Amino acid sequence: MTGIYVHIPFCKSKCPYCNFFSLASRKYKLTFLQALSREVELTSGYLEGQPVTTVYFGGGTPSVYPPAALQQILETIANTHKVIGWNSHGIIPGSSIAHDSMEDYRPPAIPAEITLEINPDDVTVAFVGELKQTAFNRISLGVQSFDMDDLGYLQRTHSTDRSMQAVRLLQEAGYENISIDLIYGIPGSSAERWHRTLETAFALEVSHISVYALTVEPGTILSWMIERQRSAPTDEELLVSQYHLLTRMAVDHGFEQYEISNFSRPGWHSKHNTGYWQGTHYLGLGPSAHSYNGIARRWNGTNLNEYLQGVTEGRLKFEEETLTPEQKYNEYVMTSLRTMWGCDSNKINKDFGSPVYNFFRKQVALSMQQELVQETSGIYFLTERGKLFADRIASDLFLV
Repeated sequence: MTGIYVHIPFCKSKCPYCNFFSLASRKYKLTFLQALSREVELTSGYLEGQPVTTVYFGGGTPSVYPPAALQQILETIANTHKVIGWNSHGIIPGSSIAHDSMEDYRPPAIPAEITLEINPDDVTVAFVGELKQTAFNRISLGVQSFDMDDLGYLQRTHSTDRSMQAVRLLQEAGYENISIDLIYGIPGSSAERWHRTLETAFALEVSHISVYALTVEPGTILSWMIERQRSAPTDEELLVSQYHLLTRMAVDHGFEQYEISNFSRPGWHSKHNTGYWQGTHYLGLGPSAHSYNGIARRWNGTNLNEYLQGVTEGRLKFEEETLTPEQKYNEYVMTSLRTMWGCDSNKINKDFGSPVYNFFRKQVALSMQQELVQETSGIYFLTERGKLFADRIASDLFLV
């Protein structure tokens, strides 16, 4: 089972904390879609015909395009790869598009999860109506906060009311699989403001919430502002207290924390992101997108002009590294520990051998003594306290 990620680099404006490759420009929008379709063709053999179970359109802000334009890219993908649930007419079972007759309909057990990231500003009655004519069956909404002061700090252009209205419009249109993104640890925020944001999020009855700590990435506008004392730095105590409030409220509202930053109602995990954590193969399309085939990892460049020129000329420009056994082990430890399924020492023994297994057992014992990690039947999990130190714990287990 494999996934495909499509990176749309355009945004209406650049958020100060964002370090993803994105451009606050509309230039090359049409040319980019043409190049993206060409890249789909050029990479047609990368997944070696494996069934595609997830497709994810991220960015940037994919909703700068009308849904019909994104559907065309989706159809190009489905005509090139074996997307689960796509029949001869390019229809995903369960979508609002009708097929010609029941004779042509051959539904699989579970159709592919097809996600579209959307900015709340873009969700209008007309937009949702057009979206329903596409095969997108999961929506990820970039809310970030339901507090106007926090939204102001993040320089988001939408309001609290607009975000709530966006969720309701999508729900009224029949979308059940809706995820919202939130950010905590915003300087100047408070426990009360964060509590109100979480209460609003859970009250909306979405199926999934992704919650990220505000981090100051080098090269971002936020980093520049903090260095010049034009913005307060992030506060460690605020981050910790808001994280604990988040995990308590998630449990109270029946959400599972299936990964450190991801919470869902039972059965509504993001299949696409889970694929990353479980080491499945995936193809990345668009500038800056990453791909992984189990042997090597490769990534496209972040120069849009070079990307457009290269794809148009039929040549892909990317960097690539073949992963060593040590790198594969390190990645497994880092990703698996973050999830509720844990890090399986029996898998480490089987895949990497007894010396690595013995090293892991020796190193992880130190974290267990500090009550940062616990073990059940050879599977190791972060404790509630350990989740605050996930990166440090994983690095202590790495092979250097």
